[in-house]
Amino acid sequence: MELKQIFAENLSALRKKKGWTQLELAEKLNYSDKAVSKWERGESLPDVVILKQIADLFEVTVDYLLQEEHGGKEVPLSKRKRRNRIMITGISAATVWLMGCILFFSFGFVEQMSPGSWLIFLAAVPATCVVLLVFSALWWGKKLLLTTVSILVWSALLFIFLLLLFLTGRSIWPIFLIGVPAQVIVGLLAGMRRA
Repeated sequence: MELKQIFAENLSALRKKKGWTQLELAEKLNYSDKAVSKWERGESLPDVVILKQIADLFEVTVDYLLQEEHGGKEVPLSKRKRRNRIMITGISAATVWLMGCILFFSFGFVEQMSPGSWLIFLAAVPATCVVLLVFSALWWGKKLLLTTVSILVWSALLFIFLLLLFLTGRSIWPIFLIGVPAQVIVGLLAGMRRA
């Protein structure tokens, strides 16, 4: 296969994976959408400077753009970028738990360790899921996103159940029935394919 055609297929696949139109890609490169269209039809190749810009934009190497076979692998993410994403996600989740500890000990000093202060830690679970939900949507993909939504739904329901049980002394177990249709929706979303 000719180099122009290889580049055309790789560029088109990367652009579609990001969900960008040719115009959006062109704007990011300060080029016209006509040039991007020519590249994707295999009629021309960008110059070396733009080729490097494209590789950086999609977080791949120039080699990746010009190779016909990728061994069925996903678009590679640099080790540093992947590590940084893991660290940012972990720091954000740990911050939620740090805030939970601070609140727990603050209430402990004010009210001499209230019997319900342990609920603060339970509230940290759905709060952590919200943080993970944001980063899953940004970086980690559909599978982790849907798993996080499931954990968020069930942990929020558990928190509400235990909070109401603690406050009223009554078990309102039917609240967990809300989780059933929510879980069905998550399962259906998992089966959806992007058009």
